[in-house]
Amino acid sequence: MKVLLCEDVESLGWYGDIVTVKDGYARNYLLPQGLAVVPSDSKVKAMAEEKARRTEQRRLVREQLERAAAAVEGAVVEIIAKTNELGHLFGSVTEHDIAEKLRAQGFEVKDAMVRLSSGHIKELGTYDVALKIAADLKAQVQVRVISEQQQEQAVESVEENKQEA
Repeated sequence: MKVLLCEDVESLGWYGDIVTVKDGYARNYLLPQGLAVVPSDSKVKAMAEEKARRTEQRRLVREQLERAAAAVEGAVVEIIAKTNELGHLFGSVTEHDIAEKLRAQGFEVKDAMVRLSSGHIKELGTYDVALKIAADLKAQVQVRVISEQQQEQAVESVEENKQEA
């Protein structure tokens, strides 16, 4: 059955598109929810201007997302965590922690964009983490997890270098 979409429907189409779907999907979901109507020439013409406006808006949003992905690509996030003597974290580094650090650096990143491939980070080290900005737009950032002891040593060495100079 062909239907004219009255709203953007994820994985189906955009406002004003005429799509073919199974009869049951159209009758039981799309039509009753007001997401689609049976297409006619008058309805297609009436939606044409709004469709053009929404298409332009989607294009602008896409450009903004591409700029954001280019800006965040290759960023380095340093997370300081409490550890035991073996380098295992007390707790773990989550998607939220990484997104929060990226936001602190000025990037527009939502928690849901961060993709940890093997669950939460539970050990010290450097990790490459993927960000899924949009369905087909990804970026990579580097996450360095260091212990509080390493952070203190780094601060002390910097202070020593300042005193020597």
